[in-house]
Order: sequence, then C-alpha cells, then structure tokens
Amino acid sequence: MQPLKVPGRVLVGEGVLTKLCRKRPKPRQFFLFNDILVYGNILISKKKYNQQHIISLEDVKLENVDDEITLRNGWKIISPKKSFVVYAATTTEKTQWMSHIKKCVNDLLLKRGITQDTANDSPVWVPDDEATVCMHCRKYQFSVINRRHHCRKCGKVVCGPCSDQKWLLPQQSSKPIRICLSCYNELSSAKSTNAGPPPAALGAEDSSGEDSSDDDDTNYANVDTVSQDEQFQTYD
Repeated sequence: MQPLKVPGRVLVGEGVLTKLCRKRPKPRQFFLFNDILVYGNILISKKKYNQQHIISLEDVKLENVDDEITLRNGWKIISPKKSFVVYAATTTEKTQWMSHIKKCVNDLLLKRGITQDTANDSPVWVPDDEATVCMHCRKYQFSVINRRHHCRKCGKVVCGPCSDQKWLLPQQSSKPIRICLSCYNELSSAKSTNAGPPPAALGAEDSSGEDSSDDDDTNYANVDTVSQDEQFQTYD
C-alpha cells in the first residue's frame, strides 16, 4: 500500500461524487490533496480504514460533460492510468471541485516545472448499457452468454472475437492488456515505423479483466478518517 502521509502533502478537500462505472453509477468518496486525488468506496460507520485508489495530479486533466436527464453536473477526470466521469450533487459543488482540482494541478506543474502530455491518456470506458452490439463489427449481439469487453486503448465495448489481442500499455498496466482489432491494427502500423512493445494474443485461459473494471487501479492507500457529508468540504 502506498502511504498518504508524506512531507509537503496537504488535504485540500473531500466529498462524495457519483462515479460512472461500467455497469451503473456508484457513489465514491473522493479526497483531494495538493498532489494526488484519492477515491474509493464509502466507508461503513465505525470502520476506520478502506482501500483507496490514487491518481497523481500532475497527470490529471478535466473535461466538462453535458447534463443528461438523470445525470447532471458531471465532468471527466482524465489521466494515463485511469479516466472516468463523475457527477456532483449540485452545480455549485461541481464548480468547487473543478476549480480546486485545476488550481492544485496548475500549482503542482508550476512547482515541478513540467508540462502535461495527453498522448498516453487512458480512455473513458463506454458504459455497458450504451452498447447492445459490438462497437467494432456492429454484428455481435451481447447477451448473458455473449459477454461485453472493453478495449483499453479506445474504451469501446466490443465482443470477444473483436478483442482477442493484447498490447502493452505501460501507463495502465505492467502486462499486455485487451484491445480491439482497430486499435491493434493502428498500434501495429505505428510499430512498423517506431520501436514499440510487442503485441500478444489472448489465450483461452486469459481473463477479460472486466470484473474489476469499476475500480481496477492497482495503487492503494489507507485513509485514516472520512466524512459522510456529500458536500465538498475544503480545509485551510
């Protein structure tokens, strides 16, 4: 587990946001520090610790999301490791979250004298219910037996035959991960002119990795205290 208590790290704010997960939106507790963003399941009363997921703020970009009928006040949190959509309870809370995250990111980049690179950002996964057929071949009908899979390069929902290749995307995983045929062909073409990681075919025994798609980051940390208040709380 990665410790949260490091010199110079300050808790800026916390609150509950609705994270758009693969199967359905779910409430998640978010903690904004001056250099990292931490999120995870809401803690049960009297339970002191919980596994949390960590994203470095120097890699984070924000992108507004238009309101829908049932989901409002949303925005994308984009990074090389993980990208997803979150929704706040109110417009004011959304504004607070976005402004504080942007300030922390800008201050961190200025302090470290670096600029952001968007070339290797992870995609925001298309939710399962937005695809009844494979988004690659447009023919394969999904069902209880015919499972949905997500391409780790573009985020589209695809069938097994259209995602039977893997590729090493170091920003997301230390092992080759599932990609669709379109992305495989694109990466293979790029590899012919630029040295790149070797492709790998998915064997019959390989898991799609979809079961943990909600929160599949591998960096964890312990948070000592947590508030159940849904409003964004700031700390001076």
